[in-house]
Amino acid sequence: MPEPIGIPTDGAARAAVVALVAHDGKKDDLLRLARRYRSTLERLELIATSHTGSLLAEELDLPIQIMRSGPQGGDVQIGARIVTGDVDAVVFLRDPLTAHPHEPDIQALLKICDVHVVPVATNLASAEILLRSLTQAIWWGREAASAHA
Repeated sequence: MPEPIGIPTDGAARAAVVALVAHDGKKDDLLRLARRYRSTLERLELIATSHTGSLLAEELDLPIQIMRSGPQGGDVQIGARIVTGDVDAVVFLRDPLTAHPHEPDIQALLKICDVHVVPVATNLASAEILLRSLTQAIWWGREAASAHA
C-alpha cells in the first residue's frame, strides 16, 4: 500500500514548501490569488522563479526563496527540489496559448510532479482548490494541536 499523501502543517518538523510559478500572461492572476490566500501563504515556505518571486515578495511582503527565471533553469531548480523531497506542492499558472522556448523544462517539471506525487495546479481553478486544501490543512493542524494541549 502506498504511503499516505500529506503536506506538513503546524505540527510538522518543517513548514510545507510551495513553489509558485507563472508565465508572463498569468502573473497578474497569480498576484490576485496570492493576495486572497496571503494568510495561508505566510504560514508556508515559498519558493518561486525569479520574476514571479520578485513580484510576489514585493506585493505580499513575504519571504520567498528566489530561483532562476524559467528560461534560465528555474523550473529545473524547482524540479530538483521536488526530487529531493523539499517541495510539497506547486502552483504553476501556465499560458498554454503562448510558445515558450523552455517548454522541455516545463514538461520535465510537470513530469517530476507526477513521478513524485506532488500536487500541481496549472490553472486558476486547480490553484484555488490546492490553496483551499492547504488552508484547511493548516487550520485542522491548529485545531488538532490545541486539542492535545
